[in-house]
Amino acid sequence: MSKKSYLLPFIFVTSLFFLWGFSYGLLDVLNKHFQETLNITKARSTLLQATYFGAYFILAFPAGMFMNRYGYKKGIIIGLLLFSSGAFLFYPAAQQANFNFFLIAFFVLASGLACLETAANPYITVLGLPEKSAARLNLSQSFNGVGTIIGPLIAAKLFFGEGNSNNLDNVTTVYLIIGIVVLVIAGFFIFIRLPEIRESEIVSSVELDRKPLFKHSNFTTGVIAQFFYVAAQVGIAALFINYCTESGVNITNEKAATLFGVSLILFTAGRFTGTALMRKIRPEKLLTVYALINVALCVIVILKLNWVSIYSLMIVFFFESIMFPTIFALAVKDVGHHTKKASSFLIMSIVGGAIVPFFMGILADKYSTAFAYIIPLICFLIVAWYGKWGCIIKEEISSEKELKVF
Repeated sequence: MSKKSYLLPFIFVTSLFFLWGFSYGLLDVLNKHFQETLNITKARSTLLQATYFGAYFILAFPAGMFMNRYGYKKGIIIGLLLFSSGAFLFYPAAQQANFNFFLIAFFVLASGLACLETAANPYITVLGLPEKSAARLNLSQSFNGVGTIIGPLIAAKLFFGEGNSNNLDNVTTVYLIIGIVVLVIAGFFIFIRLPEIRESEIVSSVELDRKPLFKHSNFTTGVIAQFFYVAAQVGIAALFINYCTESGVNITNEKAATLFGVSLILFTAGRFTGTALMRKIRPEKLLTVYALINVALCVIVILKLNWVSIYSLMIVFFFESIMFPTIFALAVKDVGHHTKKASSFLIMSIVGGAIVPFFMGILADKYSTAFAYIIPLICFLIVAWYGKWGCIIKEEISSEKELKVF
């Protein structure tokens, strides 16, 4: 395609990255808001994350199969329509003030996002010159970070601002606007021209390795590491506002939500900084160091040392930023023709974000929110283990032993 023919599709597909980043940014603020407006426990509020990421786990393979058969453009349109439908369901859920209804709305919304994420990354890689694909994908992903920053900052003002903390009016308004905007974007996607691509065009069909996928130890341990990393990331964010408001330094919900927005700025900055550092430092070494730093920071968080602990919790976001893409890249290294299947399992491993935060909520209700952060601490230890030992390919270990003997 010419530059003019792929510029417009690139702009529209990149807008999808912002949409799901913005949606995720709102999610963690709603945890605290629903606790107060719907009178639910911390453990029950984490069902929002369970529903959200559970939808990703359930829809990942069906979405891929649908797009392989009918094309990625139709998959994107279906995803946008589901996204919009889920946002519109917030109106009847708010009218009934029913938390279970909100969970249904979130499941429909997240099902749409699962379709969009399955399609957007491969689309960006083919919308232009192959040698520029990595740069295009990084540019698009930066808008995801922008969305995650803007989401909680808006939510802090609208959900916890004066006169809004005890009602669902602004929540309804925000999601109705989202539903309308997403519906309009779906209309644009119906009429714009997008190249229809197949996975065979993205991943080489050359068999680099005949070894079965699950015989690749860096992959199998990578799925485990990814499960626990996403569990830590989602759990940390889900109870962030609770932690700040219970810290004993007189922080309001609105201020805590603003601090959460600042933390996401640190997350985005960490991603760019980590990418630059990887030019000089091997990814697995940086992953190990960052994970161990977060273990230390979690200890400070658990000790509940007023502002010191709050700042430590915020800094955790900076050091966790590189973990998902780094684990992903190390896990698919040298798996050859299994790359597509390996990628699917790694995407499904984000179900950790649906399961583990619920147990954090139980610990927070029974003991304290600070104590609940022992779970992310354990998760980061597992990530550190993967960076140090789990990601090593067996062939590399054998070669090292031979060199030592020689």
